Amino acid sequence: MDEKPALPLPPPLKALRERGPIALFLDFDGTLVDLAPTPDSINIPSNLAQRLEALAATLDGRLALVSGRATDNLEQHLGPLKIARAGSHGISRFQADGHRLGAEPEGLPREVYDALGKYAQANGFDLETKAHGAALHYRSVPDREHDGLTFAKNIAEQHELRLKRGKFVFELVRPGADKGGAVNAFMVEEPFKGALPIFIGDDVTDEDGFNAVSRLGGFGILVGDRFSTEALHRLASPKEVIEWLDL
Repeated sequence: MDEKPALPLPPPLKALRERGPIALFLDFDGTLVDLAPTPDSINIPSNLAQRLEALAATLDGRLALVSGRATDNLEQHLGPLKIARAGSHGISRFQADGHRLGAEPEGLPREVYDALGKYAQANGFDLETKAHGAALHYRSVPDREHDGLTFAKNIAEQHELRLKRGKFVFELVRPGADKGGAVNAFMVEEPFKGALPIFIGDDVTDEDGFNAVSRLGGFGILVGDRFSTEALHRLASPKEVIEWLDL
């Protein structure tokens, strides 16, 4: 079987900007910061929030963080954010000035959080609770992947939720929580409207973002070495992303 051709590097950001207005949509974990054993043990580059704000200013505000994390969790790590952002896989959206974009999304049923908590404690998973979802991390117990997936699927079916898979994580969210939805929501609003959209992400959940920008005439940039992707370009690591963005 022929190997899939390696993805090329993206054009320099300066060259893209010279062609016309662009809009950047950035994943967080594995894209701007290296993955860590637990969600709270990430290492944040110094002054990252301020550097992102400065980049957003050069793009006339057309930059948004689109993360699986809740927006309040992003601010716990980065400090107050003055850029557009969408958390919980894009379903909770805020404009740069802090105004919510769209309706407040609904959280998961209490019994779902309780069931996940009991399962995580009994089986060595790390539970990450969010206002609009919950994630079971199994990086510390990779041999429990199959059992965890079966459990998460059952909970999702019982409560009509959606199951998302990522790197050593299963996440339960409400229907409609995907990063492509966030891209579409921002791109019909100023200042994003009419710009060339570019989505940068590393995980399977970022494929929705890649597909959304592609449909709008833009492209995705994959971070890392996954082969199955809708992205057109690749950067090897968060370090290369930081360098490409000139942060």
